[in-house]
Amino acid sequence: MQSKNKKAPSVAERDHIERVKELPCSVCDDAGPSDCHEIKQGQWFTSVALCKSCHQGPLLGLHGQRRMWALKKMDEVDALAVTIQRLMDAVCT
Repeated sequence: MQSKNKKAPSVAERDHIERVKELPCSVCDDAGPSDCHEIKQGQWFTSVALCKSCHQGPLLGLHGQRRMWALKKMDEVDALAVTIQRLMDAVCT
């Protein structure tokens, strides 16, 4: 859901968001569609593909206790690297 104070994404950002949502989760590899999580609000090009559990799950999720993140020894930058690699692989194939 869009925050009232956040600028709406541009056409290029919306295209990027849709491509990220098609990816599997960058933490647990669960098949897409995924949520598009912004590492920093409003910076859509540094978004990460996350399943609902790894994103908002109360035990496993980034906005919860982060247990899956700890199990995989990942942080948001690690997940961003996975997301970028998958986007690049999709472009190159």
